Amino acid sequence: MSADITPGSVPSEGVEAGGWTGAVRRGAVRAFPPDKLLPDRQPSYVASWIYVFGVLTLAALAVVIGTGCVLALKGPGWWHVSSTGRYVNALHLWSVELFMAFMVIHLWGKFFMAAWRGRRAMTWITGAVAFTASVGTAFTGYLTQQNFDSQWISTQAKDGLNSVGIGAFFNVLDFGQMLMWHIVLLPLALVGLTVWHVLLVRHRGVVPPIPLLTAGDAPEGDPAAEAGDEGGGS
Repeated sequence: MSADITPGSVPSEGVEAGGWTGAVRRGAVRAFPPDKLLPDRQPSYVASWIYVFGVLTLAALAVVIGTGCVLALKGPGWWHVSSTGRYVNALHLWSVELFMAFMVIHLWGKFFMAAWRGRRAMTWITGAVAFTASVGTAFTGYLTQQNFDSQWISTQAKDGLNSVGIGAFFNVLDFGQMLMWHIVLLPLALVGLTVWHVLLVRHRGVVPPIPLLTAGDAPEGDPAAEAGDEGGGS
């Protein structure tokens, strides 16, 4: 029997709120308890430099989004004739360069650490797909510079895309289409994937280093280590 709660009253302690909002809240708390969502401490191995490049990627992405919003506010070409615009565009360019560099190091570092261990496959997949989305975002950014560089890139890319049959749907010579991909569609996909990736990291935890094991020395209760021990050896 459900508790009788009059409008405006507060449910007594131990009585769960009903409805879909209560169910969503309880599910969110189960998946992301406060100590997981906003932890105040991490395992000692997180002090390694290989774990730094993930947060550096997020910091660079924040600068990319901020400078990109400034560039988009006044239209696609104003920064060609404004010293302030050229400065913001330079910040945007170099933050993208750093973002891609940090992301590649982060991606390869996690690849060699087998970051999909311990039921973290979806964490790895979202990170890899986010990298693919970032490549597409950078590509469309080069196409919307409105200079000879973007003209050359678009004419060369046109033949390659037409040869695989997607030129009719992704026309690199259509400036309006490329601009929409660059400032709306791909950034939304990239940010969504990044948020999903970070939430999965919080949910599953940071992947530990691969343990140094001798033959037949797999720790008990570690399926990833046991599987690696069974499938390794040459």
